[in-house]
Amino acid sequence: MYIIDRFEGELAVIEHGEDFLQIPRHELPADAEEGSVLAKTEQGWVRDPEAEAARRAAIAARRRRLRRG
Repeated sequence: MYIIDRFEGELAVIEHGEDFLQIPRHELPADAEEGSVLAKTEQGWVRDPEAEAARRAAIAARRRRLRRG
């Protein structure tokens, strides 16, 4: 899974497991933002909306558990 961690000027810092990649921003989908989950295809980078939804749901569940103590 490739996740956009942040943008630094014209570069996107992409988290991939324990590694970080720097990808030129113009290679990413126009609607890509911090937290977007990406997939690499033969045509280039694309957003993965199903993986994004699953990741957001997992984060929300973790926050609920932490708030409960």
